[in-house]
Amino acid sequence: MSAPSPLRDDATLVSHAVAELARRTHFPVAFGGLEHDGAVHVTTIVGARTRSIDGLVVHATRGLGGRALVERRPRMTLDYRTSRSITHDYDRAILGEGIATLFAVPVLVGGAARGVLYCGSWAQAQVGEVEARPAFDVAGELGTELRVRAEVERRLANAPGPEGRMSVGAREEIRESYAQLRGIAATVGDGDLRRRLEDIEGRLAALTGDAPTASADVDIHLSRREVDVLACAAVGSTNGEIAASLGLRETTVKSYLASAMAKLDASTRHAAVTRARRAGLLP
Repeated sequence: MSAPSPLRDDATLVSHAVAELARRTHFPVAFGGLEHDGAVHVTTIVGARTRSIDGLVVHATRGLGGRALVERRPRMTLDYRTSRSITHDYDRAILGEGIATLFAVPVLVGGAARGVLYCGSWAQAQVGEVEARPAFDVAGELGTELRVRAEVERRLANAPGPEGRMSVGAREEIRESYAQLRGIAATVGDGDLRRRLEDIEGRLAALTGDAPTASADVDIHLSRREVDVLACAAVGSTNGEIAASLGLRETTVKSYLASAMAKLDASTRHAAVTRARRAGLLP
């Protein structure tokens, strides 16, 4: 059986996020979905005791999730039934499940709300920073993966097929995307998401199609951080820009560059990038 593509479809991404939401928070019910045509379509539910939430569609500005969507910030009600701060268009679904406390977190991609994740409790429950942080983290991870996937799919769609020759501009776009992706992956704490990002990096790196297989010595001794820094240097980033992208100090960037140059037997960063490409470590 072939390995699944690292680029997951919408339903799979949401399913994974909701499962993580249920696992990381104390809320017994978790559900969520992405926005289509001005409404959030709930596609995954975990922990529900009834089928009341099945197929729920929450329109912008309506209900708790609709407010979270248009305001692009988390919304919460400790007692859904008596809340006066929201419309009650979805009472049949939410109260039908017996939910008292409801917490809605928007999924943001480039500042735009792409969906909403919900946590619910059958009893009234206080929600502080400790309880809310895991939900923020999961929504942030989902937003990151949606953003990365959209960008990678755009680049892959514009890449030439096997019969075509890649232009210099297309090659540089791929190299820039690769550097950006490594910068994003460097800040991701979730191991599963980071591994999928690494798989996507490999697909991007392979698109140029002209790099031989990396030698065993370089593959073993060049660290991930050294490759991160070289990938940014390869698209012309300064040490300060590399530091900002990877969340490092500028002195640390210089140290990684010096180490990579020494391992690649290169006297300049440009020579190190060239040798890393020849070794198949960079696109």
